[in-house]
Amino acid sequence: MASKPPTGDPVQDAPQVEAPKHAAAGLPAIGHTLLMAQQQMGLRRTAQTLLKVNQKDGFDCPGCAWPEGDKRHTAEFCENGAKAVAEEATLRRVTPDFFAAHPVADLATRSGYWLGQQGRITQPMYLPEGGERYEAVTWERAFEVIAEELTALGSPDEALFYTSGRTSNEAAFLLQLFAREFGTNNLPDCSNMCHESSGSALTETIGVGKGSVSLEDLHQADLIVVAGQNPGTNHPRMLSALEKAKSAGAKIISVNPLPEAGLEKFKNPQTPQGMIKGAALTDLFLQIRIGGDQALFRLLNKLIVETEGAVDELFVRELTHGYEEFKAAAREADWDRTLAATGLTRTEIEQALAMVLASRRTIVCWAMGLTQHKHAVPTIREVVNFLLLRGNIGRPGAGVCPVRGHSNVQGDRTMGIFERPAPAFLDALEKEFGFAPPRHHGYDVVRSIEALRDGRAKVFFAMGGNFVGATPDTEVTEAAMRRASLTVHVSTKLNRSHAVTGRRALILPTLGRTDKDVQKSGRQFVTVEDSMGMVHASRGNLTPASPHLLSEPAIVVRMAQATLGAKSVVNWAEFEKDYATVRDRIARVVPGFEDFNAKVAHPGGFQLAHAPRDERRFPTATGKANFTAAPVEAPELPEGRLLLQTLRSHDQYNTTIYGLDDRYRGIKGGRRVVLVNPEDARELGLADGSYTDLVGEWKDGVERRAPGFRVVHYPTARGCAAAYYPETNVLVPLGATADVSNTPASKSVIVRFESAGREGGVGE
Repeated sequence: MASKPPTGDPVQDAPQVEAPKHAAAGLPAIGHTLLMAQQQMGLRRTAQTLLKVNQKDGFDCPGCAWPEGDKRHTAEFCENGAKAVAEEATLRRVTPDFFAAHPVADLATRSGYWLGQQGRITQPMYLPEGGERYEAVTWERAFEVIAEELTALGSPDEALFYTSGRTSNEAAFLLQLFAREFGTNNLPDCSNMCHESSGSALTETIGVGKGSVSLEDLHQADLIVVAGQNPGTNHPRMLSALEKAKSAGAKIISVNPLPEAGLEKFKNPQTPQGMIKGAALTDLFLQIRIGGDQALFRLLNKLIVETEGAVDELFVRELTHGYEEFKAAAREADWDRTLAATGLTRTEIEQALAMVLASRRTIVCWAMGLTQHKHAVPTIREVVNFLLLRGNIGRPGAGVCPVRGHSNVQGDRTMGIFERPAPAFLDALEKEFGFAPPRHHGYDVVRSIEALRDGRAKVFFAMGGNFVGATPDTEVTEAAMRRASLTVHVSTKLNRSHAVTGRRALILPTLGRTDKDVQKSGRQFVTVEDSMGMVHASRGNLTPASPHLLSEPAIVVRMAQATLGAKSVVNWAEFEKDYATVRDRIARVVPGFEDFNAKVAHPGGFQLAHAPRDERRFPTATGKANFTAAPVEAPELPEGRLLLQTLRSHDQYNTTIYGLDDRYRGIKGGRRVVLVNPEDARELGLADGSYTDLVGEWKDGVERRAPGFRVVHYPTARGCAAAYYPETNVLVPLGATADVSNTPASKSVIVRFESAGREGGVGE
């Protein structure tokens, strides 16, 4: 093993490491928040901006989709939300002079952190065919270029329209409307890479592909199971909800391969007592092996079935389907196989069972730790089985709670951003707008990359996000993007995707959530949907970063006008002038949005209907909630290998890197680290502080390498390792996806460890 860091960026490649923390938030969170905000925005702008985050008359945080209660704190934001706001409201600017000084080849050598720190993009930029640098371009010319490329395609299905979860409801609705009038359902979005497995499982089992709980339900629960999720970093405001639930008597079980500081103890920075004393959150920590969750829930279900009086017989008999087949499969669950798959002890599982049986109202929360495996969909179905057995759907304080990431990723899907739209949605669209939308299915994210790779797609348009940084199989994805005739990114800031271009490329700078949006009819607002189905308004309060920015709705409108011209049957101009007209159309197309403008005028917004939660009605194919009985799966680990999960650091939101520290895990000043259990490390000859290459092994026989990672001895589950993405996306093949949902299997990567240039694994 190398004893020194490999060559490269010393800040990224030579992190300092100390012991991980056992509590989240508190004074350090406040200090870090204020420091980063001051560095990006200055003192006056910091106060002006942060006091409007998540307020009823303010703007929705551009970070996560965690909901707000009716009563709101003056500081209704978390550390990572403040970082997201600071990055967007920054005073730093990326002007045409910047692009003149940095050719695309130079941008391609820069880290994602460096690119993001440069600031807000101020003008539309164009990379002509054969050009080396982006150059300033007028908006008119930018839309001409898009129209030239789109109208030259042999088929509308050669175009791809990607959507990030930060896109508003209004912009998302307009983008899908344009794509479908253009003639394609190629509407991949970030859901394809995160919670698609949740939607697939929930639609089949309960009839609605969303969570069934409200924030108040969480406060009323007797038992909350948090599985495959790290709220301390990814959804910090959830910790306040867990604290409130605990104070009301709830118990919490954490199921995770890694101990997470926020789930151990939360020092609430909004209260003096919380700051000083804090609250222990987890009552039982099940340190599960990666991918063992389905086996755990299946065994718990067997034990529930076998416990007299534990099953809610009336609920099961009257409101569910498939119980007998499920029960037969559950009874086959085996203790020895379950313990091997989970790495847990019999005592731990029996403790969990006792807590389950003592609870009348149980909620299961989960995130990417459950959704990004080959067997992710059956795993989530098994979670639903677990809740159905005791009638824990459609009961206050109980239900399914997939915790979504980006602030409007759920709303984008509600607005029709989906490559496999329901016929009823297309029928409503046709009735409202008078054109026949395409009925054949389009491409999701993975299939979009394959289409670019194979030459079946030629134009790529992204409404926000960092597609190249977020997707798997980095080398394959980047080569596919470079085959495009045109790549277009609607962005506020730079990211890796701007350096991986098609033959021609455009960067279209847009307003952010924090910016005032003024159109011909006056000041506008947009709407978003949170993780629990609340829809509310978002109003920016800052002067835009440049007079040359357009809003996302305006960009879609002008692209549609330039591309479709007189052939369009849609009055596109009205939508840019006044977003209320967009909401009027949404109201007539999307169920639950009737009287949209009136409903969203209510401070705090309105709750979308959810039949299983509200009526215990299950709009499935059987008309009931469906038990399922899939075979239990768990990753098999060859000798001398570990199972790697990709994850975020604390100074990160998705692919946006705010800083180079992971404070709770004890990592400072770098990102190329791999967390390995000390016992596994000793067996494999991985000394703490040594450097190694990660080599992914897959059934396709192609090995993928991520070089130069510092080994950190860390209390992970045995047989498991962890490292940050996007640095480890290169290890995940394009074809390694979840069954049914086609979500990349980024949480179960078999890896071996090698020194650079050495053949064979470490310890072999």
